Amino acid sequence: MPGTAARPSALSSGRKGTNLFMGFLIALGTLIVVAPLIWIFVYLIAQGVGALSLDFFTKVPAPEGEAGGGWLNAISGSLIMLLIAAIVGVIVGVSGGVFLAEFPRHPLMPTVRMVSDVLSGIPAIVVGLVVYSLVVLTTRQFSGFAGGLALGLLMIPIVVRTTEEVLKLVPLSVREAGMALGLPQWRVIVSIVLPAATAGIVTGVMLALARVAGEAAPLLFTAFGNNLLNLDPSKPMSALPLQIFIGATSSYDVNQNQAKAGSLVLIVLIFLASLAARRATRPR
Repeated sequence: MPGTAARPSALSSGRKGTNLFMGFLIALGTLIVVAPLIWIFVYLIAQGVGALSLDFFTKVPAPEGEAGGGWLNAISGSLIMLLIAAIVGVIVGVSGGVFLAEFPRHPLMPTVRMVSDVLSGIPAIVVGLVVYSLVVLTTRQFSGFAGGLALGLLMIPIVVRTTEEVLKLVPLSVREAGMALGLPQWRVIVSIVLPAATAGIVTGVMLALARVAGEAAPLLFTAFGNNLLNLDPSKPMSALPLQIFIGATSSYDVNQNQAKAGSLVLIVLIFLASLAARRATRPR
């Protein structure tokens, strides 16, 4: 009958229309999320590129208000403290994620999860104060190590949650296959489960690094800052967020322009590190 022949066509048209509408909503939502990031990046390029030069990467800051100088001390300090933070965050964070994913019935599991959730909600400045009390007051000296430790504590809950969720995506049959070969559980985790989830874990680590790379508040109480080039983490050390804060709050245009250039360098460094990590962990 004619009515029954037209009915599937009408349903198909309705589904196509719904699919197009939902696709439009998804694209619109994506644009709303990405647009601020693009706007910030374009703004920093327009305002900060003019302050970039060879001196910016090879010299220490000039006196406030004077043209010239660079941010070598801040760039090197950020790299050193992020390395310390990555060591702390990866070791503790991945271990915690493995514990939550692989030992869900362990009596300590609720405690570990609660500590991780509480850490994720603590403001960065509070973490800086805690490290100041435990490390700076104990050693009686500000240091890059204290700054890296504060950033590492901020990384831990992000790495824990990411590692746990990624490990849960590894099929249970993979673990059972390792057990069937007579391997102990720790060997199955280290040799089979973790390699299968490496890409996701690295992505989580890079997200955590990007999260803490721009934190200035905890570094005010720990690293303190240093206008001279210092590669010794046991002494006060500058960082890009600290230098950006100082430049952005300055009344001189030259320092404000350098702060915008430093923000651009910080974003580019995080982007290059994320790109390198993705290329190193992509399937071959």
